[in-house]
Amino acid sequence: MGTDNHTWVREFILLGLSRDWDTQVSLFVLFVVMYLVTVLGNLLIVLLIRLDGRLHTPMYFFLTNLALVDVSYATSIVPQMLAHFLAEQKVIPYVSCAAQLFFSLGLGGIEFVLLVVMAYNRYVAMCDPLRYSVIMHGGLCARLAITSWVSGSVNSVMLTVITFQLPMCSNKFIDHISCELLAVVRLACVDTSSNEIAIMVSAIVLLVSPFFLVLLSYIRIITAILQIRSTEGRKKAFHTCASHLTVVVLCYGMAIVTYIQPRSGPSVLQEKLISLFYAILTPMLNPMIYSLRNKEVKGAWQKLLGQLSGLTSKQAT
Repeated sequence: MGTDNHTWVREFILLGLSRDWDTQVSLFVLFVVMYLVTVLGNLLIVLLIRLDGRLHTPMYFFLTNLALVDVSYATSIVPQMLAHFLAEQKVIPYVSCAAQLFFSLGLGGIEFVLLVVMAYNRYVAMCDPLRYSVIMHGGLCARLAITSWVSGSVNSVMLTVITFQLPMCSNKFIDHISCELLAVVRLACVDTSSNEIAIMVSAIVLLVSPFFLVLLSYIRIITAILQIRSTEGRKKAFHTCASHLTVVVLCYGMAIVTYIQPRSGPSVLQEKLISLFYAILTPMLNPMIYSLRNKEVKGAWQKLLGQLSGLTSKQAT
């Protein structure tokens, strides 16, 4: 595509997780199952929230956004990875690689901002319950959700553009499971210091700052929990916060370790495992941690099953 020494490649080859055929088939089966569970679990949450009026609250509005982000993020990476498990040449066209990087970066950024918004929602619910409905009104919820989507998308556009402006000099082997940011930058045959600075700044804005805001929210939440007189109430609140905080620490922690210092980050194998965590494990676990354990969601699920069984009985008679 280019005429000088700094040529542009037309396609990339992903090296993936393993070159052993039996291992790849086993991984294909495992990740197909996990992907289906991810899609079904998250879409079920969206469906329940849509159908049950009792779930039309700010908390479940943000959960709907999170579920859609999780499904989209997994879909931006996993289907292509599954196809490559069964392919001899794991080829991905240049444009497809750029698109995959854009969507994965954008959706990842949206999720990190959404986690801050959800932490703020829980903070208001716990620390100012009497004014909760006044503070978390529909207009504010919509603006917070839009801010999450816009900020993640803008950051993704910026990083994708500066990454794919780099000349690759015929380097087309990406040692990764997908077109991940650092893996693509490593292909460049020119100095990438400016890209690394941009990645670090992006990580500070969309990872480190939100992470500290989430921690601050949870410190205030835990302080409020300690003031609950009921032992059972404190135990229940701590249990809920612990599961949420675990997800937050894992999500932000691994991303910060990866992107805050691009040159001295984790090894290539660790990067692949971190990508798998974000593409498969987090989207699969989020519905269970944030929703399926809630009494409201369980009630909505039972109500939906009851309605479906009622319709089935009517059709049978």
